[in-house]
Amino acid sequence: MITRGKKYLITGGTGVIGDTLCKRVLSLGGQVVVMSRSENKLKKLKEKYNKIEIVIGNICDRQLVRNTIENVDGVFHLAAVAEGMQAGKPIESVKTNVIGSLVVLEEASNVDFVLGISSDKVVQVSGNYGATKFLMEKLFNQFEEINPKVKYRVVRLGNVIYSVDSVLYRWKNLIKNCEEVVVTDKRATRFFLTSEKSVDLIINCLENAKDSKPYFEDMKSTSIGNLLQAMINKYAPDNCKLPIKRIGLHSSENLHEKVFENGPFTNEIKQYTVEELEEMI
Repeated sequence: MITRGKKYLITGGTGVIGDTLCKRVLSLGGQVVVMSRSENKLKKLKEKYNKIEIVIGNICDRQLVRNTIENVDGVFHLAAVAEGMQAGKPIESVKTNVIGSLVVLEEASNVDFVLGISSDKVVQVSGNYGATKFLMEKLFNQFEEINPKVKYRVVRLGNVIYSVDSVLYRWKNLIKNCEEVVVTDKRATRFFLTSEKSVDLIINCLENAKDSKPYFEDMKSTSIGNLLQAMINKYAPDNCKLPIKRIGLHSSENLHEKVFENGPFTNEIKQYTVEELEEMI
């Protein structure tokens, strides 16, 4: 629960989820510190929310993390390296998603809570991101046993609209110019949610979760084909015959996803209509 007057650290808070979370925490009366490696993005966020404090640095920098956490009451741990950012290069994924998470957990031993963002990609692990987020979840589980005075919470999210690694940025620019769009497999389905819905899940987890077991709620899905069609409907110029190149799924991708082991696949749950997707993008 966000308490008025208390201070909260958001690691990796310069993305779309971090931006929305900043806004939400501030609206609830909390104070915000955002830590990120990107000085430019931090400055832009500071211009948008002038009440926040910013810290430039890497979560693997133990002394910096220690100094930053000394003055906060809770931690939202968003910092991560996504699959597309380091596909086929596990070192950076392990450094940030596992070692960096361990540093944060070790240094946040006297806060009210540490909440980590995980992913549906941990259920059918096929790439660096899912593997390292799986290990992050296990770290949270173990720290709950080691230090019961801190609340350790984990939220599993699906694909978030316009997150750092989102294909939507590339598609949007290409479609506006009627240039060739590369698509993996139109049949593939993914959980799909807005940054607002993501933050709703984060706050709900903080308020309702009882332990460090991954928290998730029902999410709707979309096929890649419907998502592309929504982008074309919304952004393609008149009379554009958009060239589309199909390349097939990457080895780190699954055709369909699920958010928990015994749960339904994304092609088995309620999906967004193309019209709903147009409103979201």
